[in-house]
This record gives sequence, structure tokens and C-alpha cells, in this order.
Amino acid sequence: MAIARMRQIDVSVARWYHCMSRCVRRAFLLKKHGLLDRKAWIENRIGELAEIFAIAVGGFSVMNNHIHLLLRIDPEIGDGWSDEEVVRRWGRLFPPRDKGRRPLPISEAWVQDRLKDRAWVARARERLRSISWFMKCLKEPLARLANREDKVRGAFFASRFKSVAILDEASLLAVCAYIDLNPVAAGIAVTPESSDHTSIKARVEHVEAQGQTAQLEAAKNGSVAGSLAAAGVEESLWLCPIEDRRGLDSSREGMVAGFSLGSYLLLVDYTGRLFRAGKAVISAELADVFARLRIGSETWQARLKKLRAGRWFGRFFAATRERLKAVAERLGVGYVRNLSNCPAV
Repeated sequence: MAIARMRQIDVSVARWYHCMSRCVRRAFLLKKHGLLDRKAWIENRIGELAEIFAIAVGGFSVMNNHIHLLLRIDPEIGDGWSDEEVVRRWGRLFPPRDKGRRPLPISEAWVQDRLKDRAWVARARERLRSISWFMKCLKEPLARLANREDKVRGAFFASRFKSVAILDEASLLAVCAYIDLNPVAAGIAVTPESSDHTSIKARVEHVEAQGQTAQLEAAKNGSVAGSLAAAGVEESLWLCPIEDRRGLDSSREGMVAGFSLGSYLLLVDYTGRLFRAGKAVISAELADVFARLRIGSETWQARLKKLRAGRWFGRFFAATRERLKAVAERLGVGYVRNLSNCPAV
């Protein structure tokens, strides 16, 4: 029996969620054909929604028949918006329309009219903090566009999307790496940075566009000096930064404090070699990365292998049994199952 989404996504349990949605019948409906580049449309739409919602995007990959997203709920950001900002953000999603259903510019009169309805504003604010509404606003427009192009009717995506609560930093990075490596695992791309329509390629291209490739290479050593060299490389990127530098030089919340983008790329490169060749050398820098995560390379390999299996059972993902027990106590249940029986220490 399906579990209600409101019970699956609980910000008091976890702020990070791995969401996956498949095309109906797992058909390759996102593969490019016709005039509409569907993968590019989705990638652009994810960026647009990240600007509108109180939800941060930590990772994504758009495959031929499914989409992966790593999303963080930021309710305090939505709470800080004025009523007028809520109305204007909602207007970007659902603008007023004329009798022919063509979108109209958001006028001051329309904004003021919406502001009179306090209940409507409260409901819109809540939806702008909802992962369910984020996924709805991502998938529905594409489904209409694609069906119109294919001259068909009916469902484009399967009715529900999978959501898994990410409970700690090691699991967060494992999921992020797994998402970024989807094209490599599927044999579509040879290296992570050459994987089209992925967050890792967006991160690398952003750094290259700023001319900061040298700083990124310096950050790979995982040292304090390397971290300082990479300061700000993701500050203007729409994706959530890998490193949380709020205690250093940024007001933006990142994913993991003290873990640089360079270290993440090193970790993904190592994991990608495992996917391609089944083995990889652990360098001194990478050993430091595993030490920072307090996880062994064998455990890391086992967890990524479980994720690659593709048969996801469970609604929670943690690196330690203690974290799973804490969530079980919080929910008032005897135990919660780790995703696909991934090993926990």
C-alpha cells in the first residue's frame, strides 16, 4: 500500500531527499527526438524552480527514461518572504491568463487582488516549500509539451515519484555521487565531467566559465589551504554549493562543512573508476576524504553498489545504525529500514 507523501517527507526528520521519477512504462521518452530537447528543457526548468521555491537543488541527472533529484527543504527561507514576494513567486509558476489561455504579465492590480486573500497567500507559501509541488511544476509542463509534440494523450511520467530521506553527511555525498554518475554507470558517458545534463557537469562548467580551474585543482588536496583557494567558486552557481562555508566567508548554506568541491570531484572520479573498471587506486588525498567522512573505502564501495542495483526498498538512508534508531524513536516505531539494506556502521 502506498504511503501518503506527507508522511514520507517530514522536515523534522530530514531536510534532504533523493527524488526519482520514471517515464511511464520506463519508455525512453526523454531521449531527444523532434524539435524539443527534453533533457535540456528539464535541466533549465530545475534551475528556474530552484530560484522560485524554498528548496535547494544539490544534484540532478536527466536520463533517457527517468530523472534523479537531490533536494533540500528550506522552510525558514519561505517563512522570511513577504506576502507580496510569495504572490510574485507564485505568479512566475502560474501567471494570470487571458481568455485564450495565453499568459499575461503580472500586473500590480493582480498582485494586490491576490494579497487580499490571506488564506490563498498562506496556501501558496506552503506549496512553495513543498517537494511534491516542486516535482509537479517540473513534470506537468513537460508532459503537456511532449504529448503535444508526439500528438498523443495520456500519462508521460509514472504517477508517483520515489522519495528517500537522507539522514547524514556520508549518505548525502553517496547519493549525490550516485546521481552524478548515472550516465557513467549506464555507459552513456565515459567520465563524470562529460556527462550531459548532470549537476557535476554544471558545477565544472561553472568553474571553467569563471576561469577558476586552477583553484579547483588546488582544492583537491583537501587541506585548509586548498579549501581557501577554492573559496567562492560556487557562490554564484544556482546549485547548492558542495561546501558549506557559512562559518568562513559565505551566507549561503552548502551541503557539507569542511568538504570542498575539489574533494567531491576526487571522490566522484574514484567512484566512477569503480563503475567502469571495478577497481581504482586510493590516493593519499582520497584517504583523507574517507577519513573526513569517517567511512572506509570498502563500506563506500558496498553502499554505492547497493545504490546501483536499482531496487530501492526503504524510505531512509543513513551511514550509521544510531541515526536509524534515532529516526525510529522520533517516528514512534520499532525500527526503520535502511535503503536497499545498504550497510551501516
